[in-house]
Amino acid sequence: MAMNHTINNKSVLIVDDEKNMRHMLKVMLGKVGYEVATASDGIKALEMLETRDFDFVLCDIRMPKMDGMEFLKQAQEKFPEKTYIMMSAYGTIDTALEAMKQGAYDYISKPFKTDEVLLTLKKAEERERLKRENVSLKREMQKIQMKYSFNNIIARSEAMAKVFELVEKVANHKTTVLITGESGTGKELVAKAIHSNSPRANGPMVSINCGGIPENLLESELFGYKKGAFTDAVRDKIGRFEEADKGTIFLDEIGELPLPLQVKLFRVLQEEEITPLGGIGAKKIDVRVIAATSKDLEKEVKEGRFREELYYRINVMSIHLPPLRERRGDIPLLVGYFIDVFNKKLQKNIEGLSSEAMPILISYSWPGNVRELENVIERAVLLASGRWITPAELPPHMTSPTQLSYLYKPAETLSLKKASRLLERDLIQKALKLTKGNRSKAAKILEISRPVLLSKIKQYNIEI
Repeated sequence: MAMNHTINNKSVLIVDDEKNMRHMLKVMLGKVGYEVATASDGIKALEMLETRDFDFVLCDIRMPKMDGMEFLKQAQEKFPEKTYIMMSAYGTIDTALEAMKQGAYDYISKPFKTDEVLLTLKKAEERERLKRENVSLKREMQKIQMKYSFNNIIARSEAMAKVFELVEKVANHKTTVLITGESGTGKELVAKAIHSNSPRANGPMVSINCGGIPENLLESELFGYKKGAFTDAVRDKIGRFEEADKGTIFLDEIGELPLPLQVKLFRVLQEEEITPLGGIGAKKIDVRVIAATSKDLEKEVKEGRFREELYYRINVMSIHLPPLRERRGDIPLLVGYFIDVFNKKLQKNIEGLSSEAMPILISYSWPGNVRELENVIERAVLLASGRWITPAELPPHMTSPTQLSYLYKPAETLSLKKASRLLERDLIQKALKLTKGNRSKAAKILEISRPVLLSKIKQYNIEI
């Protein structure tokens, strides 16, 4: 009994030197909805593939002019994405295997029943559907990765989403950017992201730490010098600003810049030209300036340690990086990323954090921010003997009872598992109180999905 198929506009090219076989297959497949075209030999079939798009190709192996195996070889080279099904009355298992090796999807032996052909095509359609779904899934995964990653900055919190948005907005312009935030929050990564997403991406990006170079060397480092400018100046040296011409210069810890150099930097930014130490004429430069500081520059200005005119000149667009303790929802994501990094670097195979270890990391205050987290995970991956990182691999100061004491009363429990549950319940209650019981808003604050929140409300018997 023939199979009852519903086919949606799938097209098949039948390649066979026997006229009766071409006709029989065309009628049979046409009845179940396929669009069918035929070719009497491999040469003609290749010509047809050039001009028409077929979903499937059914090809006989024994044919004059060009046999099926040669056709398959040439068709695979030109149209590798097509699905080829071979047919032969003279075939052996070896022939079938050879056809599969050359890229055929399947093989049908003649004489065949109607159902055999239809079943083979149905399987081929399922394979094509799965391939399409796989491509779609990969695209979705890329979207997710892009959502949680921006030029090696890993985050999913709302605060960091705003940072990503600002980076995209300022990247295309020459606007001077001031990046603020505590040490270790990733200010240089943001500067690199701005540069690599800008029209200057092919130009140089030069970084200089204003607090890491002695004051007497900083001016010549920034602006260069001419031969004879001072005792050791035996040849001309170009400065970092000139190195960054047509690109970007990143002035890290600009709050450490001495006051006399602040005056010179202001002139450079205003005039877009530099004068090397010991030089006479000024030289025009085209440099995009990104500055960063962990200091409160407004306070520094009020207290006379930072020049007001320079502050307003560099603070055209400000991007603030929140400390890690204010975006705890990013911690699991960052942990996973750093475990992958250090698994490769240290040739380990750590799968993740144990259920006891993760609450410790989430509740820790992270004074050193992302940089400190990176160091903690590198140490843990190095020390871990099993597949999971446990509290034993974390620094002692993070696992001491005093570190966790502010989360719960020590008299209640010393179990990390229980402590993490108490913390979770407490944070959920606080979020619900803050939102006056609005579950959607509370879930957003807690950075979990609404269904997860509802499940935890039930789990902890929380009354709203």
